[in-house]
Amino acid sequence: MSRRAVVIGAGLAGMLAAAALSTAVDEVVVLERDELPEGPEHRKGLPQGRHAHLLMAGGLAAMEDLVPGVSMRKHLLAAGAREISISSGMVALTPEGWFRRWRHEGPQMLTCSRALLDWAVRSALLDHTDVRIRKGQVTELLGGADRVTGVRVSSAEGEEELAAEFVVDASGRGSRVVNWLDSLGISGIREKTVDAGLVNATRVYRTPEGAGDFPLTIIQANPYQSRPGRSGMVLPIEGDRWMVSLAGTRGGGEPPSDPEGFLRYTLDLPDPIVGRLISGAEPLTDIHVSRSTSNHRRYLEKSRRWPERFVVLGDALATFNPAYGQGMSVAALGARVLSRELTRTSLTEPGLARRVQRGAAGSVNAAWTMAVSQDVWFPETQGGSPTVADRLLTRYSRRLIRTATGSYRAASAVWDVTSMTSGPERLLHPTTVLATLTGPPLPPSSSAPLTDQERETLRSLDRTTDEDDEVKTGG
Repeated sequence: MSRRAVVIGAGLAGMLAAAALSTAVDEVVVLERDELPEGPEHRKGLPQGRHAHLLMAGGLAAMEDLVPGVSMRKHLLAAGAREISISSGMVALTPEGWFRRWRHEGPQMLTCSRALLDWAVRSALLDHTDVRIRKGQVTELLGGADRVTGVRVSSAEGEEELAAEFVVDASGRGSRVVNWLDSLGISGIREKTVDAGLVNATRVYRTPEGAGDFPLTIIQANPYQSRPGRSGMVLPIEGDRWMVSLAGTRGGGEPPSDPEGFLRYTLDLPDPIVGRLISGAEPLTDIHVSRSTSNHRRYLEKSRRWPERFVVLGDALATFNPAYGQGMSVAALGARVLSRELTRTSLTEPGLARRVQRGAAGSVNAAWTMAVSQDVWFPETQGGSPTVADRLLTRYSRRLIRTATGSYRAASAVWDVTSMTSGPERLLHPTTVLATLTGPPLPPSSSAPLTDQERETLRSLDRTTDEDDEVKTGG
């Protein structure tokens, strides 16, 4: 009798979980309720799919371990993704000032559209494993509180019960896992939502001639000014395009959806560099707006009881404010926990599912702390406010970031944690603490750290003017 695993959801988390399972069972069936595109195209089931995504170094390393016989880095680069050094290939204005760009190579990140990433992972997995995808919606878990034995599936052909040796829920933000567990007799799952009311607005532009090597550019939101946060990003993606994503929190920071307002918003950011860049670029799409941006966590790893052979990964476990770029990496790291456990023990080993669930919580904890410890400071955030611990953490982290604007040692610690190649404890390493207490050896930069050639590119693209009373560039 063949052994079957079922994965609920064919998004990034689901396909990576399927990759982890593919070497441990005879058959992996991925159940997906949406129609999946044949190429790198947007699909309805990804509310954030049209907005900026970063695949951090830690997440990419996890993906490299998962798909048998495929280097996902090479596969994504061949498909058109861009590889960018976080230390030298990015221009970033933080709440504490401009980060410097260093010649030393820091962690690499990949940038591309979410549609390309999902399609590339899905196609690599389908080409190199026996994983198959079926259309259908899971309505119920089968089994009991001690063990999950399969799922009930609803499809165009009707309902059926699909038996499985192992089940992974990777159905995303809208997962019904708490209800499913309750029906098995497992209740009392704690959940928490921290919602800054972030709104994303994104438009894609053709990369202007001569600007193909312009660095990734980010103006970060400042949560410490007792007013709504506002941010903007120019992200190089496949097809010689720029993805320009704006984000603002409730209470007046929300970006508009009309072209004139979109441009004005970029020019009104703490530095107008994003607006100056796109003022001379050709738009290729309309402006897409999304509001599914809250931090939401299900503390499944803390449940007193947990069924054997059932694991929850990806957004079904936790979602994060997308401004911090952690979600895809957390999904990949969770799938790697599953993969590594399966190399050490049998799929049917008692306690396996509990160990995987607790292991996956490790990367969730790090991303959650990073996102929530900043979001609680926005004035109209719902579901959380700064605690004593948040205030102490913020005092240290702000001093660390201020130091990192002029200290390579401090900056490298920030890069490692942001890239998820190290855990938060990296920020408390004695060398990092000493650097933070000493302060930056180099003075703060008064403007974006661009090369002479990049400044000339910016000037050539800038179509804003101080003569127009209605539009002020701010420099």
